[in-house]
Amino acid sequence: MKTTHLNSETIQRKWFIVDAAGKSVGRLATRVAAILRGKHKPAFSPHYDCGDNVIITNAAHITFTGKKMQDKMYFTHSGHPGGGKTINAETLLAKKPTMIIQHAIRGMIPHNRLGRQIMKKLKVYSGTEHPHTSQKPEVLEV
Repeated sequence: MKTTHLNSETIQRKWFIVDAAGKSVGRLATRVAAILRGKHKPAFSPHYDCGDNVIITNAAHITFTGKKMQDKMYFTHSGHPGGGKTINAETLLAKKPTMIIQHAIRGMIPHNRLGRQIMKKLKVYSGTEHPHTSQKPEVLEV
């Protein structure tokens, strides 16, 4: 048998849409990260971006299990001395609902140039409206 290697001509990308309303953040993020990386495909290569595009809608209506909504803290730093800030998940969900899902998925993909390229295929929206109807996305059940 011959070993087939992926390249830009042989890969076929699809568009998927996921409704995040009422879904748990971690379970949604693991499924979406696998789709973005291409691990669901038989011709998966860890060194090549062979994943699909994912649109996540209703990011403002995600849930956490347990008391994570009040207890989970997100840390950011401005780069200046004393520039660290922490914010809990409930406040972050009210201010920037897309940030929680992006942060969870970013932690599940490689932390290098390939990971930055993969993250460009993720589109997160807080409401139901999105500008990607012309790509004809397939509904992905999580």
